[in-house]
Amino acid sequence: MTFAAAPLPTLMIVPTGIGCEVGGFAGDALPSARLLAAASGCLITHPNVINGASLYWRDPRIHYVEGYGLDHFASALWGLRPVRSQRIGLLLDAGIESDLLLRHRQVAQGCRATLGLDINTVVTTDAPLGVCLSVGDSGTSWGTLDRPDALLRAGERLKAAGATAIAVVARFPDDLESETLAAYRHGTGVDALAGAEAVISHLLVRHLRIPCAHAPALESLPPAADLDPRAAGEELGHTFLACVLVGLSSAPDLLDLSSGCSITGDDLIADRLGAVVVPDGALGGEAVLASLERGVAVIAVHNPGVLSVSADALGYGNQILKAGSYAEAAGLVTALREGIAIASLVRPLPAMQELK
Repeated sequence: MTFAAAPLPTLMIVPTGIGCEVGGFAGDALPSARLLAAASGCLITHPNVINGASLYWRDPRIHYVEGYGLDHFASALWGLRPVRSQRIGLLLDAGIESDLLLRHRQVAQGCRATLGLDINTVVTTDAPLGVCLSVGDSGTSWGTLDRPDALLRAGERLKAAGATAIAVVARFPDDLESETLAAYRHGTGVDALAGAEAVISHLLVRHLRIPCAHAPALESLPPAADLDPRAAGEELGHTFLACVLVGLSSAPDLLDLSSGCSITGDDLIADRLGAVVVPDGALGGEAVLASLERGVAVIAVHNPGVLSVSADALGYGNQILKAGSYAEAAGLVTALREGIAIASLVRPLPAMQELK
């Protein structure tokens, strides 16, 4: 007789735009996400972890949740309701040139015809969005929009037309000669686009409260013989849209728990969260801090980036489990799922506490 432990809902976070060795590139954290999904039986993660441009991987154990929604989930403000499929609306920036616009429309048509995705509504913004890219003093990437109002109006139109999820494509600046881009392509830099992408998706999710994710529109780059394998996924096509459409196609619905909605057995809520896996220098995010306050097991993985917000820096040194790799983190998740005390895996075995 075999026994399978119940799934342990686990949150995997690799913050956007901080240059992590794993997860700082074109979906290169996807193998680690697949492993954690197998270990936990239920993994909740955000697009930055598993978006690989033209590459993607569908797994019913992996739930695709944009970062703003993920923070609200971990803070017990929103729940997640798994669905069979979403009706995806395609939101296109009026600033995209005609040839590049055609490429993105063709990706959507290809995903409809070949993958069977429900993409039936498309809208173009009434003004160019005007994306601007920046790098903060810490080295993290971020950005701004000249016309966030145009973005939100287009999103409202799609939702009113019946879209239950939105894929947005904004025209990003081409900077083919920049040192930041060269460093990223060679595996030593920060993704200069990621911070601005997060701004766009956060705005839409906060305003519309439906799943949203973003793909940047850029001119194709010239071939590079010494390209880092982690950046190679972005070289395979003319757009980054395919992975976004696949991820959104089965992204869970977002439930506002303050509205008094009823929770079913299949819904995911923060009280059912069993573990959070996050880089050891990126522990200052809202989802991680909320989970620590709720007593959820947090596993800090050695995954260097430009941030150094560590357990010791936050004063949580004794409350956080440490892992040298995502393979080791998967072992800890498996132990938690099976009800094995982590202390029993350590030698020498810690002494029991004597009460006096």
